[in-house]
Amino acid sequence: DPHRSRTYSGRLVYTALCDKLVDVNPDLTYAPQLATAWSWSEDGKTLTMTLREGVTYHDGEPFDAASVKFNLDRARTLPDSLRKSELASVDSVEVIDTKTVAIKLKQADATLVSQLSDRAGMMLAPKAAQGEFASSPVCSGPYKFVQRVQQDRIVLERFDHYWNKQAYHFDKVVFLPIPDTSVRLANLRSGDLDIIERVAPTDVKTVKGDSKLAIYNTPGLGYMQLMFNIGNGEKANSPMGKDKRVRKAFELSIDRDAINQVVFEGLYAPSAQPFPKNSPYYDKDLPIPARDVEKSKALLAEAGVKLPLAVDLKVANNPIAQQVGQIIQAMAEEAGFKVNLIATEYATMLSEQASGNFQIGMSAWSGRPDPDGDIHQFVTCKGGQNDG
Repeated sequence: DPHRSRTYSGRLVYTALCDKLVDVNPDLTYAPQLATAWSWSEDGKTLTMTLREGVTYHDGEPFDAASVKFNLDRARTLPDSLRKSELASVDSVEVIDTKTVAIKLKQADATLVSQLSDRAGMMLAPKAAQGEFASSPVCSGPYKFVQRVQQDRIVLERFDHYWNKQAYHFDKVVFLPIPDTSVRLANLRSGDLDIIERVAPTDVKTVKGDSKLAIYNTPGLGYMQLMFNIGNGEKANSPMGKDKRVRKAFELSIDRDAINQVVFEGLYAPSAQPFPKNSPYYDKDLPIPARDVEKSKALLAEAGVKLPLAVDLKVANNPIAQQVGQIIQAMAEEAGFKVNLIATEYATMLSEQASGNFQIGMSAWSGRPDPDGDIHQFVTCKGGQNDG
């Protein structure tokens, strides 16, 4: 359910299953998808969208302005919607006619089109969305849902009535969750898989050396982050959660570039911000803190904590995340921390973080074209994914 989910892997499935109002070009400009045109009022408080004609949902329902209103209202009002904060500026959605919708805002919001290019703008079939949508999703994308076997596979078939069906050539797409990168690659090389995503950096040389395989590098907006719990439940009641000197000490114990070289073969970019260098929002004046174990120790002494200071670090149960966690564990130990690594299935880990069951969580975000999408969700008080 796009209104309730937050994982990157879920986003991959949605790309095939659910069209959005707006799409994003490689140069980060916006392109029509279900909305063919849009314009703002002079005061910036009304976004009027013209909708694509001849579109149907997988269950035969027509895509129209009423269904857009239904979807945006659902995303704004579901008790457990993670899109609420993304659409917080929306005051109401008005149907002008079957192919025109007006989105009225409480105040001007330059980020709204960006939000509508992701899960907040994905359109679900209204009838299906009033039932158990997550178990049998119905959208309007190029592929329709056939089957999901939890932790095993998701099967989609090409939707014959898709408005742009000539652009899609595969009759069926099967998504297989294989957390182990080595197993993924072995299955690809044996011919059991056609495509894998996120090749482990340590496997890049192997892939490049195999004449049967082709590797594609694409620029991305994503990043990995550590999230500290400073105010969500009992797990926040610790020196790590209550004293910023302790958190700073933990940061200074970590060498980002060493992690990049050891785990990622130097293919990633160390950073201290949620924007890559190819983003127009990258701040070149924001330095990456150098590792300083002595300063880290001094901050812990200043905070008056008993050493070694025990902290829990939750990581996803895949080899790359665990390798990063192990390096952080070893580095932090030199400064006086005793890091307990907790490897957890990723969706479960995110659910536990949301409920406050963590001290430090290591997660990833695929990035958004507008900078607000990389900041607001995580660090504002009402951000939908501000777990700490």
